[in-house]
Amino acid sequence: MRPDVDSSAEGTLRIRAEAALFDLDGVLVDSMPIIREIFEGWARSCGLDPAHVVETVHGRPTMQALADLVAPAEVATHLAYLTAEEIRRSAEMVCLRGAKELLTGLLAGRWAVVTSGARAVAQARLASTGLPWPEVLVTADDVERGKPAPDCYLLAAARLSVRPAGCVVFEDAPAGVRAGLAAGMRCVGVGGGLAGLLTETTVSSLAEIQLEL
Repeated sequence: MRPDVDSSAEGTLRIRAEAALFDLDGVLVDSMPIIREIFEGWARSCGLDPAHVVETVHGRPTMQALADLVAPAEVATHLAYLTAEEIRRSAEMVCLRGAKELLTGLLAGRWAVVTSGARAVAQARLASTGLPWPEVLVTADDVERGKPAPDCYLLAAARLSVRPAGCVVFEDAPAGVRAGLAAGMRCVGVGGGLAGLLTETTVSSLAEIQLEL
């Protein structure tokens, strides 16, 4: 086991890093069932395969995913509808197990939320769940290239004034893990959808993590 990752007597993992960067959906917020409903309903209304649509959008900026699903002239209209639905239904969401407790105990200025969603969507999620508000919030609105490109994670590290190699990323989506690795960061997988990817370790929730920043 790496010297900066320890197993504690309580069965949790103690991870040491300079800064922690958290994906939002599926890591901090229990949003994936509702997101799936939104995009499956939209897919059916457009005559698209719902399973293919959900796989295409998972962990990626919606605009970027839509470019692979609809004609270029239709992207803006569909984006506006899907963004409004995500904001509206954020009121139904709650934080995931261990997320609020972990963030509450972290040093300010040593962690960030890095999401593929729009800023308005991320703000709605944070407000509805009561999660601590990050000093650094990087969204799809802040970068030209979304995940799996490393831009969002590199920007978060720069805003925290921390070197990329000193950051640990918490991700539930393959696109997000690839983004973190491409940024030269350590990655911890959250949930069960990352088989075969080079995460440092995988946990079922943030309740299994102790962070020393």
